[in-house]
Amino acid sequence: MEPAKKKGFLIDMDGVIYSGDTMIGGADVFIKTLQEKDIPFLFMTNNSQRTALDAVNKLAGMGIDVLEENVYTSAMATAWFLSFMNPKGTAFVLGEGGLISSLHKEGYQLVNQNPDFVVVGEGRNFTLEMVNNAVDMILSGAKLVATNLDPSPKKPGWNNLGIKAVVSMIEEATGNKAFSVGKPSPVMMRAARKRLGLMTDETIVIGDTMDTDILGSVQMGYQSVLTLSGVTKKSDLGNYAFAPDMIVNSVKHLNLDTLLK
Repeated sequence: MEPAKKKGFLIDMDGVIYSGDTMIGGADVFIKTLQEKDIPFLFMTNNSQRTALDAVNKLAGMGIDVLEENVYTSAMATAWFLSFMNPKGTAFVLGEGGLISSLHKEGYQLVNQNPDFVVVGEGRNFTLEMVNNAVDMILSGAKLVATNLDPSPKKPGWNNLGIKAVVSMIEEATGNKAFSVGKPSPVMMRAARKRLGLMTDETIVIGDTMDTDILGSVQMGYQSVLTLSGVTKKSDLGNYAFAPDMIVNSVKHLNLDTLLK
């Protein structure tokens, strides 16, 4: 008899593990169970502002103890992608801590003129003047890369434009389309799987967003689990030509034995 294949999880954070600063019920027990059973897992987030350590500290405040090696962000994926395309290159960055530190770790030099890449991540600390400079750089030959293209939540009082809005502004001003590295891009979905040392049929993605987590899973051939604890409602599913393999109200309702068969 062939030994059972090992399986592991790529887990979205916001909407699956927590909502804002509040843990979703049962998330701590679910992660503890994975640790006790020695099941490989990686938190996979499109948030490029936070470092892996920031994410670890946030989870610790909710009673979920994990290591930095359990976290993979779109900033980390973007830095890896740039170093693969152009090792030791230069970048002009519209973004914050997590993206900047990830680029430094890959040996990238951050510059204010003649960069190889203009890189856009989440953040509120850049100005319209910096955006104008980015446009000039792209029109002079720099390549436009976005850590992700998550939209704004479009809620009153939201004090962040959302990265998709900023990128759209730059695309309109330059006529160039951004290459997005984060979910659902195969770049991040594949890199995250490889960090866990899993094969395609050993990978299970848990997420709350059809347009990122589930779409990326379907495109890569991973098994997918949609949680209804985040942005997606069951009534939304009819709007999509693709579907998750499993739907649960939250990770509290996941049956690991069924998933890991």
